[in-house]
Amino acid sequence: MEKIEIGSSGISCSRLVYGCMRLIGEGSTEALKNGKKSIHSAIDAGFNHFDHADIYGKGSCETLFGEVLRESPQLRDQIILTSKCGVIFPNDPTPGDPGRYRLDAQHIESSIDGILTRLQTDHLDFYLLHRPDYLMQAEEIAKSLEKIVNQGKTKAIGVSNFSYSQVEMLRSHLNIPIQVHQMEVNIHNISAFHNGTLDQCQQHNISPQAWCPLGGIVYPAWGNTFSEDDEVRIQTEVERQCSKYEIEPWILILAWVLKHPARIFPIVGSTNADRIKLAPTALNLAKIYSRKDWYALLEARNGHKVP
Repeated sequence: MEKIEIGSSGISCSRLVYGCMRLIGEGSTEALKNGKKSIHSAIDAGFNHFDHADIYGKGSCETLFGEVLRESPQLRDQIILTSKCGVIFPNDPTPGDPGRYRLDAQHIESSIDGILTRLQTDHLDFYLLHRPDYLMQAEEIAKSLEKIVNQGKTKAIGVSNFSYSQVEMLRSHLNIPIQVHQMEVNIHNISAFHNGTLDQCQQHNISPQAWCPLGGIVYPAWGNTFSEDDEVRIQTEVERQCSKYEIEPWILILAWVLKHPARIFPIVGSTNADRIKLAPTALNLAKIYSRKDWYALLEARNGHKVP
């Protein structure tokens, strides 16, 4: 699989990132077995970057991945590990507690220790702030992240779901670069095309990673606002292009995301071995995918021609 450097980190990453949010499935013995199989399928398909968060499966996804690394320790030097912190579920730790975000130094520093223990590794390659905390103190966060890097617990840092101004605020206090910004990018949610975050990534050499890239095509996107007419228009155009390129819809939309000049890394989270194996074909399609077709799909999505 094609590999490019993430930001200015010096770390070469497969252009498709494997998302580990669904690794444990419903938690059955068979699902856990399939989760481990999915990790190996992804490696065989050329994925070398695995994306986690401390809330995925309430930590169980990291624990399962850690078991794979314990069983095959040689894999650690062959892969890139990302995890994220900062989201607290409702009722944690006390019943009645609200869901919330927490990006203070104590939480950031304790969270990475738990992540490293579950993953059975001594360091991450990238440690990301999962969601912006409305009460965050940027200077405190910056010092905490720099401390973790200096301790060798992570090689580099990033953010997820931050606004343009939140990134700039954090950057103003950091002496190390933000290397990654995870954001939702799909046919339904194209806000990153307009709100400056992808422009910011290009300006400061921050690598964008797209979560939920298949939303609106394979499954309804988060907060779906498409009308029935919208969906019919999109489906008609997708079918036309799939026929032209002789490809499946989900491969087409990955190529559509990959085509953006910000060099987006789509995060693919399938636990189906055949889909994992097929996903890299989107990279070949992106190379020949025409500007005309890219805009035709955008117009179908918008319901009107570009201004």
